[in-house]
Amino acid sequence: MKLATRINSYLRLEEYNLEKTFSDFSRAGLNYVDLNYPEHTKGVSSSEMKALLDKCHLKANGVALRFRKEFINGELGNANPKIAKKALDLCKEAADYCRDIGGQVVTIWLGFDGFDYSFQINYRKVWNQLVAAYQVICDYAPDLAISIEYKPYEERSYAFVDSMGITGMLLSEINRKNIGVTLDYCHMLMKHENPAFAADIFGSRGQLYGIHANDGYGVVDDGLMIGSATPFKTLELLYYLKKNKYDGVIYFDTFPVIEPAVEEAEHNVQMINYLDGLIDHLGLDYIQSIIDSNDAIKVNHLMLEFLKGKQ
Repeated sequence: MKLATRINSYLRLEEYNLEKTFSDFSRAGLNYVDLNYPEHTKGVSSSEMKALLDKCHLKANGVALRFRKEFINGELGNANPKIAKKALDLCKEAADYCRDIGGQVVTIWLGFDGFDYSFQINYRKVWNQLVAAYQVICDYAPDLAISIEYKPYEERSYAFVDSMGITGMLLSEINRKNIGVTLDYCHMLMKHENPAFAADIFGSRGQLYGIHANDGYGVVDDGLMIGSATPFKTLELLYYLKKNKYDGVIYFDTFPVIEPAVEEAEHNVQMINYLDGLIDHLGLDYIQSIIDSNDAIKVNHLMLEFLKGKQ
């Protein structure tokens, strides 16, 4: 299993830098890295980053865009064409850096493209602007997977790209072979989506480029440990990842604040491997037969079997 975790959970700790963080990743059983761009790359050339990853026996999965400061009123969809171009240029820079460190995926979460008030934005204009921008990025880096991460709200009251439906519409209209989606478990709970539903639809279409695994209660982006709040939904998600032969990285987008970051990551690794093992124990065909029965009693018996574990 390809696993990565949130670098910022470590960097907030005293005396931690990228090298110490990456060294601890191996201890926790992680094997891939996702970098925030340009947050984690400032002052570190791509060749230096590649050497550091090699030293710590880690591989780059890719980079995730982080827009700050001048982008708080919108990124690729900003009403100011100069700022929108800056956002587009940042995405191109991120793609170049990703390629140079051996990464495959450029993840773009547009946290500020959205609105807080009625009559605040021109919806169709922003839509067209986003479609055109993603087409440019895809054509600029046809060798990389360009992935849209959606979230219903936070940083704005209403995000423009807020759901699997809107994202699916965008993928269709962008119409590029290297455009896909990164599914964040908490973001889907916030939208009252079932994570497995999105994983099956996008996964079966070959459009699933990333999974951000965490847990929460569906109101805010809790970032809790894997399987801690909604274990059956997590199991169903993992089932559909297996069914659709997802071969990408599972990234632990969890937010330890009180908890020690290293032990929290270790627990996430243990939990996801255990849940994955439960699915293997019962078997994909058996689980599919329960799904096909469309029988609530059988489904709940399946959940009881999961709870009993490997007996």
